[in-house]
Amino acid sequence: MTSVTDLRHYGHESLPDGFRQLLVDVHADAYADAMDLEFNRKFPWFVDHWTQMAGFTCVVAFEDGEPTGFAYGAPLQQGREWWRPTPYEPHNGANGTYAVSEIMVRPNWRKQGIAEQLHEALLAEREEDLAVLLVDSTHPKVQELYGRWGYKKVGEQQPFADSPLYAVMVKILRV
Repeated sequence: MTSVTDLRHYGHESLPDGFRQLLVDVHADAYADAMDLEFNRKFPWFVDHWTQMAGFTCVVAFEDGEPTGFAYGAPLQQGREWWRPTPYEPHNGANGTYAVSEIMVRPNWRKQGIAEQLHEALLAEREEDLAVLLVDSTHPKVQELYGRWGYKKVGEQQPFADSPLYAVMVKILRV
């Protein structure tokens, strides 16, 4: 695994000028072969949606000043955890769920362990009890990778009419 030394952390209140475009550009490179899909062209909307959420955090990896990948997400509102099959009433002391929305590495930097480093850095200081993410159900190797990172598949979901069917995967961060 390659060690990334330039991981930069950002939060909802500390997004620099050009941040949105940085994420959009990395996405365009990472999905260059799939930009013909309408759902992938909606990525700028997702960036706007997530960056406006309270508690949004992002980690971006850089090599020689060039962004190589990123991971971002935000905590879900208590009791409104969309991934649960039934409405959820948190127990006393529960710290909720952090939704990992994106983990993305540009093609020239893949298979070097950067995604895992981004993921670990994103979750390192989270106070939530759980992390949840979605992975395209047609990518079993990605599901296996998340399994090695401690996630368990708990169901499937298609959040948008034009989105893929996703495996819903959950990781316990603290008991």
